[in-house]
Amino acid sequence: MDRRPAPPRIIAMQLPTGTDAASVRARVTAMEQLLERSLVIPGINVPIGLDVLIGLVPVLGEIITTAMGAYIIWEARNLGMSRWQLARMGANVLFDTAIGAIPLVGDAADALFRSNTKNLKIILRHIDKHHPEARVIEG
Repeated sequence: MDRRPAPPRIIAMQLPTGTDAASVRARVTAMEQLLERSLVIPGINVPIGLDVLIGLVPVLGEIITTAMGAYIIWEARNLGMSRWQLARMGANVLFDTAIGAIPLVGDAADALFRSNTKNLKIILRHIDKHHPEARVIEG
């Protein structure tokens, strides 16, 4: 029996460019997946994403991942979400940035505190409540 790992699959994804809630949902879901769950640590099967990997680069890594997290908040603002929701999302990104700035310890904390996942949940609750036509039935 061949035990060699399968070659990595490259998945091309065409993201919608519209401003409607369904397009925003697709883009923020893809960004969250990229930042938080795009890779799996072999052996322990813990999902990580670019947030953890880019965060390993001192200063510049935190700037880049903060900007990517801010993009999710920008999309939420364009949906017309409340200032309270946007403030909560901003606090999540700010906390993630602050804790990620601590050398070594912050990198491990980045894997545990997933600000982009928290922010995605806030956005999805808003979309499901205020834009029911954009709901996705998970199967």
